[in-house]
Amino acid sequence: MKWLKFRTLLLLSAIFRVILIVYGEWQDTHMEVRYTDVDYLVFSDAASLMANGESPYKRTTYRYSPLLAFLLTPNSFIHRSWGKFIFSAADLLVGSFIQYILKKREVPEDICLYSVMVWLLNPFTFTIGTRGNCEPIVCAMILWIIICLINGNVVQAAIWYGLVVHFRIYPIIYALPIILVLDPHSFQSGQKPCLVNWKSSQDNTSYSRKGVSEVDGVWTALKTIFTRGRIMFAMVSGSVFILCTGLFFFLYRWEFLNEALLYHLTRTDPRHNFSIYFYHIYLHVEHEFSVVEKLISFLPQLIVQLVLIFRFAQDLLFCLFLQTVAFVAFNKVITAQYFVWFFCLLPLILPWSKMKLKWEGLSCVVLWMGAQTHWLLWGYLLEFKGKNVFLQLWLAGLVFLAANTFLLIMFIRHHRYSPVFKQLARATSGNRDKSE
Repeated sequence: MKWLKFRTLLLLSAIFRVILIVYGEWQDTHMEVRYTDVDYLVFSDAASLMANGESPYKRTTYRYSPLLAFLLTPNSFIHRSWGKFIFSAADLLVGSFIQYILKKREVPEDICLYSVMVWLLNPFTFTIGTRGNCEPIVCAMILWIIICLINGNVVQAAIWYGLVVHFRIYPIIYALPIILVLDPHSFQSGQKPCLVNWKSSQDNTSYSRKGVSEVDGVWTALKTIFTRGRIMFAMVSGSVFILCTGLFFFLYRWEFLNEALLYHLTRTDPRHNFSIYFYHIYLHVEHEFSVVEKLISFLPQLIVQLVLIFRFAQDLLFCLFLQTVAFVAFNKVITAQYFVWFFCLLPLILPWSKMKLKWEGLSCVVLWMGAQTHWLLWGYLLEFKGKNVFLQLWLAGLVFLAANTFLLIMFIRHHRYSPVFKQLARATSGNRDKSE
């Protein structure tokens, strides 16, 4: 695809997103079904309250950081679509970050472009931002953290990590793999870490898929876990998180803490969604679940997360992708916007996949889309036709979980294991690839 350059792709993507935002304004005005996400209306109302000096939590169902409402305060005095442009700009920024990360690892130009297209031309991603959902901002922050680590800016990565966990709690699952990857053999003071580039990983002879416990032994790993880089990352990111949380607790008291943080840890949603837990919650909606019961549902997630982390942590980008897919698949509440969380990481692992689009890749896409469409069919009958299909909807959720599990297995089986960072002890001084 020599005729298409990255800048051209980015420009066309930007124009397309502007058209969608303008079209969304027209659809909201002239059609019964709105294009704008209902969450965007909640964001805008909260931003309007903040602009008037009031608490954003006076708007019911606003359960996000006050930072989001602050970003959208121009909705009140510039234009109501201001936030959509911010989210779409973050969407485009994700595309730029994907390009940057792949180029740093010396991925060939054509493969790099195809990988970026998986994000920029993905219907799930370009509709999320233009409809007014904030997830592209979170995705951009996560990729920026990866860029900081690649460039050896551990402190800056820690600052942004503390901020993104405050902004959206789910990236807390990335803490352990990031800590583990900050190996003193890869990260040394005053030096950029050496990256394993794409070409060297294709021969698949230098690297084997080893878990953390298999590399140096459990005891050695435990003795070396408390290194300067790891302690610094933990201290800085923790301080930023506490500072942001403390500031907004001072301003909005328990209302902020309950809505923005604690709610997401113990959330139970009786409304139908992709999660396999929704039917049980729906049947027991009048029963007040204890905190212990709410937290028990995290157990399958925790087990899967730990297995993936200790198996793939050194291949950081692949590990983060697997973690996110598994976290979403086993979550108590699953909505379509959550898929964006792993879509932003998918282009970063595709160049290392041995899976061919025909037929394995295509079968995975068809299976995942088919399972989702199957669920949406029952959801349509329930929500719009009033049919009592709760059991069928739950079974469709089980099928969707099976599809996600199958995709995880397929990605793992067809992935070329490639640590992101070289172990300096294994690299000769004359053959250091700084991937600049």
